[in-house]
Amino acid sequence: MADRSAPSCHLRLEWVYGYRGHQCRNNLYYTAAKEIVYFVAGVGVVYSPREHRQKFYLGHQDDIISLALHPERVLVATGQVGKEPYICVWDSYTVQTVSVLKDVHTHGIACLAFDLDGQRLVSVGLDSKNTVCVWDWRKGKLLSMAPGHTDRIFDISWDLYQPNKLVSCGVKHIKFWSLCGNSLTPKRGVFGKTGDLQTILCLACARDEVTYSGALNGDIYVWKGINLVRTIQGAHAAGIFSMNACEEGFATGGRDGCVRLWDLNFKPITVIDLRETDQGYKGLSVRSVCWRGDHILVGTQDSEIFEIVVHERNKPFLIMQGHCEGELWALAVHPTKPLAMTGSDDRSVRIWSLIDHALIARCNMEEPIRCAAVSTDGIHLALGMKDGSFTVLRVRDMTEVVHIKDRKEAIHELKYSPDGNFLAVGSNDSSVDIYGVVQRYKKVGECIGSLSFITHMDWSSDSKYLQTNDGNGKRLFYRMPGGKEVTNKEELKGIQWASWTCVSGLEVNGIWPKYSDINDINSVDANFIGQVMVTADDYGIVKLFRYPCLRKGAKFKKYLGHSAHVTNVRWSHDHQWVVSIGGADHSVFQWKFVPDRKLKDTLHIAPQESLVDSNSDESDSDQSDVPELDSEIEQETQITYRRQVYKEDLPQLKEQCKEKRKSAASKRRERAPGNSIRLHFVHGYRGYDCRSNLFYTQTGEIVYHVAAVGVVYNRQQNTQRFYLGHDDDILCLAIHPLKDYVATGQVGRDSSIHIWDTETIKPLSVLKGYHQYGVCAVDFSADGKRLASVGIDDNHTIVLWDWKKGEKLSAVRGSKDKIFVVKINPYMPDKLITVGIKHMKFWRRAGGGLIGRKGCIGALGRTDTMMCAVYGWTEEMAFSGTSTGDVCIWRDVFLIKTVKAHDGPVFSMHALEKGFVTGGKDGVVALWDDTFERCLKTYAIKRAALAPGSKGLLLEDNPSIRAISLGHGHILVGTKNGEILEVDKSGPITLLVQGHMEGEVWGLATHPHLPICATVSDDKTLRIWDLSPSHCMLAVRKLKKGGRCCCFSPDGKALAVGLNDGSFLIVNADTLEDLVSFQHRKDVISEIRFSPGAGKYLAVASCDNFVDIYNVMSSKRVGICKGASSYITHMDWDIRGKLLQVNTGAKEQLFFEAPRGKKQTIPSLEVEKIGWASWTSVLGSCCEGIWPIIGEVTDVTASCLTSDSKVLATGDDFGFVKLFRYPAKGKFGKFKRYVAHSTHVTNVRWTYDDSLLVTVGGADTSLMLWTYELEGHRDSRQCDSEESDLDSEEDGGYDSDVTRENEINYTIKALSTNIRPMFGIKPHLQQKEPTLDERQGVVRFQTSC
Repeated sequence: MADRSAPSCHLRLEWVYGYRGHQCRNNLYYTAAKEIVYFVAGVGVVYSPREHRQKFYLGHQDDIISLALHPERVLVATGQVGKEPYICVWDSYTVQTVSVLKDVHTHGIACLAFDLDGQRLVSVGLDSKNTVCVWDWRKGKLLSMAPGHTDRIFDISWDLYQPNKLVSCGVKHIKFWSLCGNSLTPKRGVFGKTGDLQTILCLACARDEVTYSGALNGDIYVWKGINLVRTIQGAHAAGIFSMNACEEGFATGGRDGCVRLWDLNFKPITVIDLRETDQGYKGLSVRSVCWRGDHILVGTQDSEIFEIVVHERNKPFLIMQGHCEGELWALAVHPTKPLAMTGSDDRSVRIWSLIDHALIARCNMEEPIRCAAVSTDGIHLALGMKDGSFTVLRVRDMTEVVHIKDRKEAIHELKYSPDGNFLAVGSNDSSVDIYGVVQRYKKVGECIGSLSFITHMDWSSDSKYLQTNDGNGKRLFYRMPGGKEVTNKEELKGIQWASWTCVSGLEVNGIWPKYSDINDINSVDANFIGQVMVTADDYGIVKLFRYPCLRKGAKFKKYLGHSAHVTNVRWSHDHQWVVSIGGADHSVFQWKFVPDRKLKDTLHIAPQESLVDSNSDESDSDQSDVPELDSEIEQETQITYRRQVYKEDLPQLKEQCKEKRKSAASKRRERAPGNSIRLHFVHGYRGYDCRSNLFYTQTGEIVYHVAAVGVVYNRQQNTQRFYLGHDDDILCLAIHPLKDYVATGQVGRDSSIHIWDTETIKPLSVLKGYHQYGVCAVDFSADGKRLASVGIDDNHTIVLWDWKKGEKLSAVRGSKDKIFVVKINPYMPDKLITVGIKHMKFWRRAGGGLIGRKGCIGALGRTDTMMCAVYGWTEEMAFSGTSTGDVCIWRDVFLIKTVKAHDGPVFSMHALEKGFVTGGKDGVVALWDDTFERCLKTYAIKRAALAPGSKGLLLEDNPSIRAISLGHGHILVGTKNGEILEVDKSGPITLLVQGHMEGEVWGLATHPHLPICATVSDDKTLRIWDLSPSHCMLAVRKLKKGGRCCCFSPDGKALAVGLNDGSFLIVNADTLEDLVSFQHRKDVISEIRFSPGAGKYLAVASCDNFVDIYNVMSSKRVGICKGASSYITHMDWDIRGKLLQVNTGAKEQLFFEAPRGKKQTIPSLEVEKIGWASWTSVLGSCCEGIWPIIGEVTDVTASCLTSDSKVLATGDDFGFVKLFRYPAKGKFGKFKRYVAHSTHVTNVRWTYDDSLLVTVGGADTSLMLWTYELEGHRDSRQCDSEESDLDSEEDGGYDSDVTRENEINYTIKALSTNIRPMFGIKPHLQQKEPTLDERQGVVRFQTSC
């Protein structure tokens, strides 16, 4: 059975033995329901002494180390350790999370306290500054933070009698804080002469500014205000760890094992010495006390909890015990009874009853215990010790049978043979000794094949063979009892194993992740009957796998609770329970085994809420490896939005190029041109990797995005307005419920979300700081006040914003896999859903966090990849579209049914007043009734249905639909191919906007005498566009290969196209039919040019470093230009058609004579005198100035000169379109710069009359038209150059005062450790006032540094 799916049974935590007493204080309280709340490992425990029942809070993913009880005593706050620790506030009755506070502390959260009315929570971190934070915990909002102290803080408390005052104490200090506005200010307590300065461990506040505190020497220090006024000496014989205030007074507990009760004025009432009681022992140390009425709870260092009834104070009741400090490794289960035996480095061996959930026996040994085993008859218990000895005890009375020491190193594993005759003892000396049980444990054999310490052993059912695992991951076999190694494969074939606890072997291959250290799984135990096995690992996780588990990387169910490493795990004798033990948390967990769930039960078992993504190891999914993803989705998941260089990096890069700037600044630089361009129209829509990004606005315009531009399109006038606030690809767009604002999210190192008004095109709010790399989904809440967003970082972080304030409300890691959509519940803005790759999650806000629950599928199928989702007509109904064409209908988190809606993925859905509309990869738009029972109507997107007013042509029938929206009596559809269509309810379809499909667009040519241009792209199409106000695509032709260049003949009748396979075509410019085609090259044709005049010659440049020259009339190759050392990038003819200028990838500027292609060397002065028919070159002295300061990082990809030779337009790898004055001599010329394309601008061309500049963006697939505005029309939005701020001497520099102010260095003296050296000349040595020139020199240096 090589099934890689997760088992269908599961484990439920039933009991935890232990209490965290070490390194923690004040972590044990009575709740309002008289239950007891505390923590152990990573679990919050609520114990009911009346019912002897435990409930568990499992929202943490690492050790909990602090706990506070809300004044109403129902809510509990707990804080954990970890790299990004968080605080959970949870309900002790339902054990569900109420709020999560995160993103502030590091290392861990040492102390917590609620204020008097329970509205605010204070926390102290374990970072180097011991940061103190005050939270509005319900909102998850940080109100104030301040560094706490340079040393550890042990306790903090609100002054319950004075508002906004807190007290904290710790190593050699006590501090009194006041909170005013959002600032916390401390005053240190003054010890004066009243008492020694010492470490204060705990405190409690009383009336009239009095504070009582417990000190390390056992005294109680009494403070009034910030001054120490008296000490109560000898309150305890040693440090006072805990102090608890209640109505009757105060209880203190100390290291001396005593609990003392004091009245409200701190007069002693009584002492309870726990060491003297029946259960007491020498060295008992109290870590936590809680006094309520006539009951006192006491927690000790050694993991016990006592309950004391005040009037029977000498008979404390022991309600919880656990192992003490030191690692816990030994675990064995009784062969016939529900008992578990554990042994630890605390030298105790303990027997636990799995039915009564209690400790029933305990015995202390001489040495730390590392392993245990019970004989098959249940009479003997063998214990392996750390010193290399082992001891055998009788189970019934814990008396010693034998003690044998044959080894020097620790015994890590021992096991009795199934027939009860032998005991195998494996040590860290790499050997296994065999002892005869009946011969009073006489040594009868030895196995010495291993080269490393023995980790695991199993006997065969007939007791004749033993298998071992060692630290090298080697699996060896021995014949028993002699210990001879067996290597013969045949002999091993038929062996039946009595147990399986080994971690290596064919049967357990699947428990290993694909890449892992061989020692990170500590224990395994197989349940042969149930065909499942359980594993324990170094990450605190208990996992359930199928058994046998043959293929690596099998799926599993996983269970958190242990904090550090889980050292051992075993099934109980009847397979009802699993027992696991934690090394460092020294706790024992008992899990109930729940066999295959029947469907009816699942509806009652809501999935465990967890803050930890249970997908962190991919698994927990019930299916085995998921069927192939749809090709389109697969493509999309492989797109990476990472950039080598982000626009945010530009200022830094420029800083690094300072030196070059200085040298340039001293030369006079060419000023920027007076004329400018303005974005006029964009052909394109981003559909290939986005969805639901197309909407009608209030006024009936259409809003969408392409490249870095938000577009508002007026379909009556065929005009566009642009939101240009973004500087890189926009990946998502959502519209406000009132349809007047939209939110757009972009790619970026720290990517931003802009909310802008579609009427005024002005930004209302910009949200940054939480998403790395980009934002892939946004959604407004129904009231429009909140916004949810999802990032494309590795965790797909989900953030909920109050966007008007620009405030982050909550955040959580969404999923390891891609999330496509986030939707806020329209009825309850605190709930949302996300869908993505194998992902459907229901979230609810809890303070600063979000709690996610996976969609519960039950027997209806498996978690599919979901592409879209909407909420339905009530708050608990949700609908999602899957990658297989189904619509899933959800109630709360449960899947109720699925409906087949499309062939192939459902990419978009939209909820209407009554009913829904969906669109899929099959190119069909379907209208549904409000229950998804009936499909009311379908519209197929076909060429035949295109209405006459369309602005272009459909490339194919039934294009994949990526966005759907309704309004104004129409259905708006966006396709993967970059088309926006409007479907009339009666059937006709109007195409409104289109661009190229996915793939880079490089080829661009403008017509010699008409407002027309041609583009060719990697999407294998050649397209002709009308640049006049009708803005439409006139013709399209599919090519066999993608293309990178094109060019019109001088008469405009022919069009040459260079393809990526080394061939090129000449087609009729009107019909796009072939005239002629050639192939002489294997590599991409990078540039193609007709000679001017009659167009006699055609120069064809390729990436294999050659330019071929063809005679157009005779269709023959007449010359080859050789000599380039890299691929050809640009080409221009001179006016006579006799000379070719060529640029290469190695930044060479070469010249060849046509038609033979002879290489010429021309001095640069002569080059300027030559009349060029066109200038698209980027090299040479005439365009030295177009290269930016950071020219190493980015390339100028294209240029084009106006016909009056005055302005050179360029496009570069940063997505900037720039205008320079021509010739751009001298380095770093000034320019005007425009952002609209996202990544690289691959080509720029002026139209024949210079009225428009046409640009194409590589990966953004868009074609942009810019109107050329002469100097008179100054654009109100002056986009001046980035580099023109290098030197301002042309503006007359600065005024001298301004210069001086600009040069002041505001370094705070206290912060600059060394005294700053003096600079400059002392006043009396200074010369007269410097001259104007000299001053300019100073200024120039200042501004260009």
